[in-house]
Amino acid sequence: MERNSEKPGGPSHPPEVVDDGIDPLELYASGIDASDYVERIAPLLRAALLRVGDLLDVGAGGGQLGAALRDPDAAWTAVEPAPAMQARLRALVPPPVLVPAAWRDAGLPAGVADTVLAANMPGPLTEAAPFFARCRTWARRNVVWLLPAQNGPRGLCLAGCLPREWHGEDETPGVDIVLRHLPSADHPAIVARVDWTFRAIVPSVPGIAAYLAGRLGWEADDPRRPALSDHLAAQAEPAPGGHRLSVPRSSDLLLWRTNS
Repeated sequence: MERNSEKPGGPSHPPEVVDDGIDPLELYASGIDASDYVERIAPLLRAALLRVGDLLDVGAGGGQLGAALRDPDAAWTAVEPAPAMQARLRALVPPPVLVPAAWRDAGLPAGVADTVLAANMPGPLTEAAPFFARCRTWARRNVVWLLPAQNGPRGLCLAGCLPREWHGEDETPGVDIVLRHLPSADHPAIVARVDWTFRAIVPSVPGIAAYLAGRLGWEADDPRRPALSDHLAAQAEPAPGGHRLSVPRSSDLLLWRTNS
């Protein structure tokens, strides 16, 4: 899925919680809708893969990248555990075959797809070896893993709009974490970097500021709350539907060819 590479929120704010009526996964997916993520990444992937064939989209999210990448005459299967994202996938025309499970529980046979795609998956950064082994088992030809490459936050949605002392996240690029956890023999044959911009359209700057403050665990009387709203207001641009907040992002495309 085209989502954050870590769960959006700490233990007191798990990703399934909805604060102030905002679903974290839907916020991220709608930001992908408004961003240049797909238009920057899909052509590069198609050029690298030559032929996608049957596609297994692991952690498919809203399906934006999978829909752009899939071959119309081939199968498209999406593994996605989040109900909100499953609803998005079912609404696509044509929809993928949906496996409503996390990657560990997908129960798919070996060699189920020509190409296995994992885009900014949240869980497997520190489970890189077992996750990659599972993807390689599923793939007949290619495994593609897209990972955050920016030196910056990669967890809470819109944390990139905040100073580090506020978001408090590890800013190590996700790709560095994955490569650190993969045996050197499993490092990819092809790596390419793509810069893109995440754009969230929010109806209210004070509303999104209150949401972020809640996700950060700030108390209602925390003096940083007004400063956070002012900080976001200084970055927001007018846009249809409200205000646009933009965060520069980078993704590394990791590509493996299988031996099958």
